[in-house]
Amino acid sequence: MPVDASEQTIRRQGVSTAEAAARLGRDGPNELPQDQRRRLPRITWDAVREPMLQLLLAAGFIYLLLGNLAEALILLGFAVLNVVMVVVQETRTESALAALRELASPQALVWRDGSQRRIAARDLVVGDIVCLAEGERVPADSMLLEATNLQADEALLTGESVPVRKRPGAGQAAEDLPGGEDSPFVWAGSLITSGTGTARVTATGPRTAIGRIGKSLGSVEAAPPPLQVQMRSLVWLFATAGIGSSLLLAVSYGLLHGQWLQAVLAGITLAMATLPEEFPLVLTIFLVLGAWRMSRQHVLARRAAAIEALGTATLLCTDKTGTLTQNRMSVARLAVAGESLAVTETTGTIPEVFHELAEFSILASRPDPFDPMEQAFHRLGKQGLANTEHLHADWVLEHDYPLTPDMLAMSQVWRGSAGGIYVIAAKGAPEAVADLCHLDDAALAALRRDVMEMASAGLRVLAVAKGVHAGPGWPENQHDFNFIFLGLTGLADPLRPGVPEAVAACRGAGIGVAMITGDHPVTALAIARQAGIDAERVLSGQDMAAMDDPGLQKVISDTRVFARIMPEQKLRLVQAFAANGEVVAMTGDGVNDAPSLKAAHIGVAMGGRGTDVAREAASLVLLDDDFTSLVAAIRLGRRIDANLRKAFSYILAVHVPIAGMSLIPVLLGWPLLLGPVHVVFLEMIIDPASSIVFEADEASVDIMSRPPRSPGMPLFSLGLLAGGLSQGVTVLAASLLVFLLGTHTAGGESTGRAMAFIALVVGNLGLVLSNKMLDGQTLAALRRPNRTLIVVSVGAVGALSLALAVPELRHLFGFSPLPLGGVVTAIIAGLASLAVNAAAIRVQRRLSRS
Repeated sequence: MPVDASEQTIRRQGVSTAEAAARLGRDGPNELPQDQRRRLPRITWDAVREPMLQLLLAAGFIYLLLGNLAEALILLGFAVLNVVMVVVQETRTESALAALRELASPQALVWRDGSQRRIAARDLVVGDIVCLAEGERVPADSMLLEATNLQADEALLTGESVPVRKRPGAGQAAEDLPGGEDSPFVWAGSLITSGTGTARVTATGPRTAIGRIGKSLGSVEAAPPPLQVQMRSLVWLFATAGIGSSLLLAVSYGLLHGQWLQAVLAGITLAMATLPEEFPLVLTIFLVLGAWRMSRQHVLARRAAAIEALGTATLLCTDKTGTLTQNRMSVARLAVAGESLAVTETTGTIPEVFHELAEFSILASRPDPFDPMEQAFHRLGKQGLANTEHLHADWVLEHDYPLTPDMLAMSQVWRGSAGGIYVIAAKGAPEAVADLCHLDDAALAALRRDVMEMASAGLRVLAVAKGVHAGPGWPENQHDFNFIFLGLTGLADPLRPGVPEAVAACRGAGIGVAMITGDHPVTALAIARQAGIDAERVLSGQDMAAMDDPGLQKVISDTRVFARIMPEQKLRLVQAFAANGEVVAMTGDGVNDAPSLKAAHIGVAMGGRGTDVAREAASLVLLDDDFTSLVAAIRLGRRIDANLRKAFSYILAVHVPIAGMSLIPVLLGWPLLLGPVHVVFLEMIIDPASSIVFEADEASVDIMSRPPRSPGMPLFSLGLLAGGLSQGVTVLAASLLVFLLGTHTAGGESTGRAMAFIALVVGNLGLVLSNKMLDGQTLAALRRPNRTLIVVSVGAVGALSLALAVPELRHLFGFSPLPLGGVVTAIIAGLASLAVNAAAIRVQRRLSRS
């Protein structure tokens, strides 16, 4: 577009250094706000003020005030350890994200004080004149002043991987949107794929299109993971019940018997037996270790609670470009004279009839291209024309005719080996190339049928033609050459390897997969069918805009393909799915995905291709950009969910006999059976068993063939609650039985206490084994390797042996020496409780299947 002399002067002068400094001080740097970055003090404060951890700290201080130093140190030590583990993990995560931000330091070529200079993009101000070239990122929202064959890839903003043409012109940025053809505006973060240009900066930092999306994240409410909500309610319920029952027992015993010292001791023991300090401990360790395990699968957990939530996800909403697909154009089909050839990455040498079409598609492209479609043609040549005479590395490009709004085709003129004869290659929109070749009506009708067939498969269709020119001189435009039509090429953004298998695995796990894209419905349906996503119907952004929220919620219940969707509509879709009761996991890599990533229960961003805005909004980041890593993450999330249920069932079950053996003797007037020292000893088993043994338990072989846990289903279902209580009652009954047997021996109370404690410890270890059986076959659960269980069992048995054998420890525990028969009886009672619980679990599992 012509520019007058005054505009030329303004362009060459640009903004002065002094004026730029003033504007920079007024508007701030040209960068997105980094509010999401959490420093060490913020991470530590977030970890300490978590209500579940505060309960753990409170329990430790209560025991300290009650004079139980050992128990207090154990709890406070675990609290400090948990804080340290959370801080280390999340600090490492934030550092990794910071490293991703620093992978590229953006620069900009600008006119300042009448001369060109390269500056940091963050120092750009409104009014700066920037120079744009192929392969560079646009540093700020700008309006073109001049351009030559300029095309930009705006996929980060629109979700569409095909570049769009740009040309200078008048307009208002507020009235324009990314993605339009022949727009005079270029947008921060978009990529120049071909041509050059000069543009005036119109907006910087948070005022750019990218910045407005990032700023909108502050108003988006992130959905809390279901486990976190359920856990907080569960912890406060058990804490209230435990403290209340302890106070009630102490007051009642004191009023009934008048023995207030004994009453306080009974209340303290019951409080120690019932306070649920293991719940927050188990949850924290499971999620922190889960984040570590997930990092080994190339998945970075920015928010540990999302790991378990991923295991309960019922719907996976995925972007198309760069997530399901490679964001890299490839030739998918060739068509010549009625013959068609499907091309894949494994295709070898192509048939002879397609050689010339492939040859001239390369000659119509730049020798060292940046445009993704031209790169695809060059890859086709290396793949399908190797060792043929159709590759011409020694030819010289003499002249070219760029694509223009009036002629949507481009031509390149090459000097070959024959002197004086030039070879011309043209490619472009089929209608434009047909016009260059002067096709008759019959040929034109056949061409349109072929184009329609390829377009219906979601392909981007370009036509190719050839010609010769003997010179001298060059015609004014391409129309003056005599072209011969060669055929059609169909290009597509191919699926990532393994995507169909990953989608199938999600379906087998009872997880729905929905594709949300800005692409055309035809392209969206084609990709959905290739990926194995339900493509019975598609909902467009235009149709969606006409619906109210209840209507949208009804339609999306059986729709899994969404096309021509704008960023704000992605957010609305995620919120509608959540309103339908789905636990939503959203994957994406572009700026346009960020609000929906934050609103979803689990946001999953791409670490390599993804933008900073998307990574900061997500709770999980796929470091290798491999969609199939999501299947491993889902499997790990389900393993954590299943093992958490086992651990919590065990915690509930093991507290029943401890609380019962603290409460029943007091109510029945028996001598005290358990004191604080006994409960501390049992904590040596409870804490490592519930937090480490179950966390290390391998997943059941069928874990990915089960439906996810219902979103509304509490962590403790009634069945799991009843099962845990019944297991605990069984161990309690066995322990009380051997206590009564022991009190009738010569040793009396101390013998009964020793036998009951042995039965309780053996039954405790039995509870670990029985709860391992909750999600699989009995023998299979026992055969799954678990080194931690072996260590805990050996340690518990060794410590118990010392307590029974060392006189000083026997006195501390209130035991008397036991004969071999008493030890065997107690062990048999503990093993019998395991047998009863294992049988009950098998019966319960069979009933649930029937």
